[in-house]
Amino acid sequence: MDSYKGAATLEWWANRSMCLGRLRVQIAVCAAGDNWQCEATLESPLAAEDRESFDSLMQLDPLFTLRFDDASTLLANVVEAGVEGRLTLTAADTDTAEPTGTRRVPHQ
Repeated sequence: MDSYKGAATLEWWANRSMCLGRLRVQIAVCAAGDNWQCEATLESPLAAEDRESFDSLMQLDPLFTLRFDDASTLLANVVEAGVEGRLTLTAADTDTAEPTGTRRVPHQ
């Protein structure tokens, strides 16, 4: 796969059974060798409460699961692109990334 455009879901999992956030996005993925980069746009603007939740998750850890409509997944680092509703995703370092469902949320 050299490129892909379509819909996907960004998910932030606290552990194997608790997903704390889901965002539908339109993505454009470009692959180069073993690496890939993705531009994502939120399908709908975030309401104030959803925005607050998203910001909190990003502060805890910007590592999300990118789930495609065929149920395949990739771990992705998420960065806001500076324009409301636009995100940049890059492949998570698989040597150091925690598998989905093993994240430890710090106590506050």
